[in-house]
Amino acid sequence: MRRPFEVPPIPGPGWAYFLDLDGTLLELAESPGIVRVDAVLPALVERLRQSSDGALAFISGRSLDDLDRLFPGHEYPAAGQHGFERRDAQGHRFTLPISTRGRAQARQRLSRVVRGHPRLEFEDKGSSFALHYRRAPRLAGFAHRSARAVRRSLGSRYTVQAGKRVVEIVPAGRNKGSAIAAFMREAPFAGRTPLFIGDDRTDEFGFAVVNRLGGCSVKVGPGRTAARWRLPNVEAVIAWLKDGRPHPRPARSVGRR
Repeated sequence: MRRPFEVPPIPGPGWAYFLDLDGTLLELAESPGIVRVDAVLPALVERLRQSSDGALAFISGRSLDDLDRLFPGHEYPAAGQHGFERRDAQGHRFTLPISTRGRAQARQRLSRVVRGHPRLEFEDKGSSFALHYRRAPRLAGFAHRSARAVRRSLGSRYTVQAGKRVVEIVPAGRNKGSAIAAFMREAPFAGRTPLFIGDDRTDEFGFAVVNRLGGCSVKVGPGRTAARWRLPNVEAVIAWLKDGRPHPRPARSVGRR
């Protein structure tokens, strides 16, 4: 049992960086479209990329196009839509083939759900759908029931995935863990010690893979987790990546989980 927020090892040579964004490097916002990229973040990410000889990748629920919008001028290696799409260090894109049958109807049904409950937000990511209820947490049960009903119409090709005040309908067979495993088989990631930092349930797949590879798994914030270390918030993550120690340090200690 580790103390909560025990400082992870200092980042150093030989590491491969796998970074979630929302809730990890970016503060959560009411809508994913209005998040703010801290002024220090682009330079920090680029420094980590250079210091690791390019072994840095974003591992996100956002689409690759959305990641590029947040970090213009760079096309970092990345896994988008929870691993459904991936871009390697050479810029090659990989997308899991999947039938589009039923998707138009699913999109229409989810759009109707949001028209009836305007504080919900429907996000069409291209190959996956999300219902956000950050502005209406009392609608969590309704959002999850709606997503499950739509998923049933799509069949076993899709699965429902829960996150922080969001429920998503995503293609089955890929997750953040499988994306990290794929990167670790390729240059410049292969042979390095993987680090993955994340804050949400969907990041647990990544923690499991990194633990199996003997790497450093870091959970941001409270909640049960398989991660071996923990940091309290986005501010602490950025401070640790900058100089190896989070600020501010918490005042008390309890069990890891």
